[in-house]
Amino acid sequence: MKPSTPAGAVTKDFEEGEKLIASKDYAKAMKSFKKAAEQGHALAQNYMGLIYAKGLGVNQDFQKAEFWFRKSAEQGEALAQNNLGLMYARGEGVAQSYQQSEFWLLKAAEQGNSEAQYNLGFMYAKGQGVEQNDQQAVFWFRKAAEQGDEVAQYNLAFMYEKGIGVEQDYQQAVFLYSMAAGQGSADAQLNLGGMYDTGEGVEQDQKQAVTWWSKAAERGHPVAQNNLGLMYAQGHGVTQDYVEAHKWFSLASAAGDESAKNGLKVAESFMTTSQITEAKELVKDWKESHQ
Repeated sequence: MKPSTPAGAVTKDFEEGEKLIASKDYAKAMKSFKKAAEQGHALAQNYMGLIYAKGLGVNQDFQKAEFWFRKSAEQGEALAQNNLGLMYARGEGVAQSYQQSEFWLLKAAEQGNSEAQYNLGFMYAKGQGVEQNDQQAVFWFRKAAEQGDEVAQYNLAFMYEKGIGVEQDYQQAVFLYSMAAGQGSADAQLNLGGMYDTGEGVEQDQKQAVTWWSKAAERGHPVAQNNLGLMYAQGHGVTQDYVEAHKWFSLASAAGDESAKNGLKVAESFMTTSQITEAKELVKDWKESHQ
């Protein structure tokens, strides 16, 4: 039997591992985490699982990842319970089992782990391994959203906008889209812009629509880029500018938005050759600055 290691030494190994992994020295981090993990440090065990799951400085090995996640999860570590739940959902290192996935995700979610709460909401929304239940999806998305999870905020906003699992409420949708959009969610920025454009749940304001579509467009969202092209072409919420319209239609079209191709043709019919050349230069500059 191994002599027990003082708790202070175990904590020191764990803290050293955290510093090393932050500096991407995965080999040394693993040694420190392993020392702490073998002495029962639950967070170190979770880190060991992550190292093997992501293949950080080692060959990716889902079975070893599952071993360490389980060690940690059985000690009640919510991060590991969520990770183990995801492995069961994906069939990584274990036989796929949505029942086991729900079991571990629920344990983590009930401890307040926002990622697990979102994951449970997703399972209920899709009927993945559980009976499809929009009300339960709303319940868990709300829990995660209240903790600041931007994807949960977006999904809950969408459910309020469409009246899925809750009574339709555009004002709640705007509020939640705003929360997610403020955190940088391009999908939320797109939809929030749409609500300002139509005046649903908020006073109609095409300048605000342009503001939010611009944010999403800058993040590479093709639908937002197309919408922004339309606003510039029509002079809605901005001064009419076919060069800017052409730029955004070009970017949206290149990203696969079919409707932007038609917008591009229409914009070109109002433009001079030099304006088209200028617009193409703007596209080139945008792509170079967004690599």
